[in-house]
Amino acid sequence: MKSTFFKITLIAFIAIGAISCKNSEKEAQLATEEAAEATEVANEYTVDTAASQIKWEGSKPTGTHHGTIQLSSGTVYVNDGNVEAGNFVIDMNSITDEDLEGDQKANLEAHLKGTAEGKEGDFFNVNEFPTAKFEMTGIENNIVRGNLTIKNKTNAVEFPATVTMEGDKMMLKSEPIELDRTKWDVNYGSKSVFPNLGDKFISDTMKITVSLVATKA
Repeated sequence: MKSTFFKITLIAFIAIGAISCKNSEKEAQLATEEAAEATEVANEYTVDTAASQIKWEGSKPTGTHHGTIQLSSGTVYVNDGNVEAGNFVIDMNSITDEDLEGDQKANLEAHLKGTAEGKEGDFFNVNEFPTAKFEMTGIENNIVRGNLTIKNKTNAVEFPATVTMEGDKMMLKSEPIELDRTKWDVNYGSKSVFPNLGDKFISDTMKITVSLVATKA
């Protein structure tokens, strides 16, 4: 009996240890890194903020909302068609909803931005945090790695992206990127933060798609 108990206990410890190792490996893979540095031969490309855009999508049990966010600046360094480094700044005041109209549209945008009285900290609080930032830490096999800063919180992200070149123009298009918004203290309506919400919650996962256009400086 004792032998069986010890065997079961040993198996449990091994299983827990294996899970812990896997979680540690996952966290290590997504740890923030130093921003990538371009080589001396790389060419500088300036992000065309009018032609670039981030699409966003959020969901809840009753449906989804989607819209866009604009960039305010950015630079990409390219060597022989290969992106070596880059960064861009996101204008959080430019958050726009595309699936509503009139007062509903205005109310949702004000809530997301935090410009509605009493709701400043629910989502992005643009008065205190007017910009977000992405710094590339590497790109390999069409997987972009980088540090994303929102509300002064920085987390590592990675996503597949396609880079194409047309003369003096570079275009980068990501696949949809799933982000856990609570990692950036965007906690409003989160069931993982407020477990008693029932079905009146908003998914922790927000999706963004980056479409970047830059021209040779």
